[in-house]
This record gives sequence, C-alpha cells and structure tokens, in this order.
Amino acid sequence: MNIRVLTLLTLLLSASCVLLHPGSLLSAPQEASSSSTRFCKALPGYQFEFPRDHFSHPCFRTEWWYFTGNLTDPNGRRFGFELTFFREGIENPYDNPSRWRVDDLYLAHFAVSDLAAERFSYADRLHRAGIEMAGVDAASGRIWNGNWSATLRGESWLLEAAEGGQRIRLELDPLRPPVIQGRDGVSQKASGEGNASHYYSLTRMATSGVLETGGSAYEVAGLSWMDHEFSTNQLQPEQIGWDWVSLQMNDGTDWMFFQLRLRDGGRDPHSAGSLVLPDGTVAQLSAAEFQMTPLDEWRSPHSGGRYPIRWRIQVPGQGLDVTLSAAMEDQELITQQTTGVTYWEGSVLARGARNGTSVQGRGYLEMTGYAGPLQPGLYSTD
Repeated sequence: MNIRVLTLLTLLLSASCVLLHPGSLLSAPQEASSSSTRFCKALPGYQFEFPRDHFSHPCFRTEWWYFTGNLTDPNGRRFGFELTFFREGIENPYDNPSRWRVDDLYLAHFAVSDLAAERFSYADRLHRAGIEMAGVDAASGRIWNGNWSATLRGESWLLEAAEGGQRIRLELDPLRPPVIQGRDGVSQKASGEGNASHYYSLTRMATSGVLETGGSAYEVAGLSWMDHEFSTNQLQPEQIGWDWVSLQMNDGTDWMFFQLRLRDGGRDPHSAGSLVLPDGTVAQLSAAEFQMTPLDEWRSPHSGGRYPIRWRIQVPGQGLDVTLSAAMEDQELITQQTTGVTYWEGSVLARGARNGTSVQGRGYLEMTGYAGPLQPGLYSTD
C-alpha cells in the first residue's frame, strides 16, 4: 500500500500501538483501553475451543498468526521460512455502513532463509478488510493478505505465499494438539489486569511442499511451528524489547521461551516458557526456571543494530543446557511499510544436553529492541 495512504489510515487509530511478537507482535501500553468501548482484555479463565479459536477475535485489538519452520530438500539443502499475519483493530467512532469502512488493518510478513546460499529475502504488506484484500473467514477456514494465505483443511494448514523470487506452497500437519501457553488461559506479559494475551501454539507440524528461491524450486520437508495470540494490552514502558525462541529437539521435546528486557538492564519477572514432552504433557516454565545468556553478537550492516546470535539456554529443573546459534547471521527484517519495527527473526540450531544425554534441534529466534528503542512508528497518533 502507498505510504501516504497508510499514513492517512493510521490517523484513524485512537491510541499509539506497536506490533511485535513474543510470537511476533505485542501491543504497546495503551491508556485508551480504559475508555475503549470496543476492545476486550485478556483475563484469566478463558476457555479455548478449536477450530473456533484458530480464527479471528475482533473483540481484541491485536491478533497474529505466526508460522515458522525449518525445511530440507532431498539433497540436504536447508531453508527457513516465516509467514505471519496480523490484524490490528481500529477504534472507529463513526456508524458507516460503507464497504470501505475501516475497522481492522491487516499486515503480513513473509521471509525465506536459503541457508546454503546465505541469502535472506523478506517482504511485508498492509491491506484493509472491507474490499476483501485481506481478512479472516472461519467458514472457509482462510486467513489471507492478498495472495498470501493460511487455510485450515481438516486438521492441516496449507500455506501459500509468493513475492518476487520467493514462493512457498506447504502443507502443515500437526503432530500434537494445541498447547495453551501461560496459566488459566492467559499469558501474562506485565503487571496489571489485562496486560496479557490469550496464546496457544502448534509446536510440531510435519511439513512438506515446494519452496522457490534464487530461481530454483525445491521439494522440501521438515517441521513447522505456529503461534496464535490475541490481546489488547501487553507491554509497559519499562519493557524495551524481548527475545523469543521456539525449539523442536531430536528427543521429541518442544520448547518455547520468551524473556522481556527492562530499561534498567534486568529481565521482567513475567518472562516465561513451556516444555512439551513426547507424550504431549505440557510444563509451564516461570522466569525463575530458565536462563537465557547471550554469548556472541552480530552487527547489522542495514540498521546498525547489535543482535545476540548465540545464546546459552539452561533449564536446571528439566536438565536442559544447550547452545543456540543462528543458522545464518543476516536474518533481519526492516518493516517500515507495515509495523514500523526492525527486528531479527531467523532459523537457529541448538546443541547440548538434557539430563546428561546429547540433544540437538532446530527452531526460530526473534529479537526486538536491539536496533533502537521500540517506537510506535507508523502506528502513532502522537
């Protein structure tokens, strides 16, 4: 969408917000929530129901569907991908029946990491609903933004996206039921009622299909992860960024960690994680139960940001001690056309031990707040 049109659309927003994720996008603190007549708070006691909750929740301001995965072709060539859909609700005070009425903006990010070629390609886009350029339709099982889409077919997801020389058409089959993140139906991100999200994950999805990049098409297979969150408020001003990790290990365990970094250099006590065992048992992890220690950093030639691209992750109570390394250094997205946020999101390798036995795995790492402070950017009305 033309940036001047986007600027006009953002004037419709009633409060500052920034889209990011421990999963990918988090609502910034919004005083308007106390006076909002449209949006709900994420509160304890929410009961998830599927397939209903795979789709849209317009009662909440911010929502995203976040797919990432690590894939390999028959010759062992490795790839990573990200396909993320966002919905941002707008406080619209006008009773306008027109199909051009704007109640929600829809954003999306698409990225491919060709690890053998060390080539990272990404694109972002923004559309509105009303003229069917983007949206969520539970009846057809479809989430879309232009020609990028995620379609639920039975229990499986079909992902399709093409931009420039990058294209994916992938089928994702969940090997485990949805994992509800957090406690009592909420993933708390800060102190205070409603500073939270409703958050679930599909942590291990067998994936196969076609990935095209660099002028060649590859038959690929591997594992994918999906996060879906919906919320109205989450972050607070003293929270300046976060680090989020998903891991699928060769011992059959799946791990998720996010830590929220504070302005004073500390870690917010609402940082959290989860462990999924091979039998599907889920253990929720508090901030006190895991450590994420940065080891090495990479300086972006694009933004100047300095990102930790090697980490040590320890979960003493679960016997985990692994080193996480970026599969490729440059996996940074600069999304000025949509969220206005610069962040690092990419494929990672994990090696180490669990309970004295060697383990390894692959996953995805997201880091924000390293290329400057998080700002409302294009979504500010200040």
